[in-house]
Amino acid sequence: MITHCISRFAPSPTGWLHLGHAWSALQAHDLARAAGGEFLLRIEDIDTGRCRAEFVDGIFDDLRWLGLEWEGPVMVQSERFDVYRAALDQLIDRELVYRCWCTRSEIAASAGAPQGDEGPVYPGTCKGRTDPGGGRSYCWRLDGEKTGAPLLPQGDVVLARKDMPCSYHLSVTLDDAAQGVTDVVRGSDLSEATHVHRLLQAILDLPTPCYHHHALLAGPDGERLAKRHNAPTIKSLREAGTDPLRLIDGMRHGRFPFGFALMEA
Repeated sequence: MITHCISRFAPSPTGWLHLGHAWSALQAHDLARAAGGEFLLRIEDIDTGRCRAEFVDGIFDDLRWLGLEWEGPVMVQSERFDVYRAALDQLIDRELVYRCWCTRSEIAASAGAPQGDEGPVYPGTCKGRTDPGGGRSYCWRLDGEKTGAPLLPQGDVVLARKDMPCSYHLSVTLDDAAQGVTDVVRGSDLSEATHVHRLLQAILDLPTPCYHHHALLAGPDGERLAKRHNAPTIKSLREAGTDPLRLIDGMRHGRFPFGFALMEA
């Protein structure tokens, strides 16, 4: 029986944190604090080509400015590639994954590729396929049929990308277990990913935390806040002299600046 709550905030340092990130961090922080537990921080920087050190420093500065302090050392994913590779090797040995040489354009062009929330669902083109030759790079996909989950909404998801020994699904599952996370708090846009993570936890004999999916923030135009949509950053609010205590207190009571609001389910 779980008696100690441990939550986490796990941003990717590919840009400055915005209000949507602050909202998610606040949900995870307050859940742990209300239970007398721990709030942890993890830097999800497996995409080394897009992640930058200044954004990592910005995450620390923004969270401290918001008054969201974390316990213990910060876990950094780029320091754990050997852990991810070992787990992938285990899945390869058990024949629960297969190699996929398809490009994104080939998957999108496939007549049998239905559309999911994250784009085309992989139709299983490379399942049972032999190496096409030519030295083409490949990723590793989870075999839904062999794992007893042939109807995952995302299809046979990628567990190791072509350019690295892991993907989000594999790394986050292993990291949550390594940090002893009991409660995962994240946006509703990741609710489908929870099916994959629970499956991986069962396959790898890892504990399954409780999952909480909060509503997302939207701008006045109704669009979800995102880095690519130039959402106001915490850094810009800090530099503009915004009162962080007032900002956080308002968010806790459902009041958001600039006409932002929670998206309806």
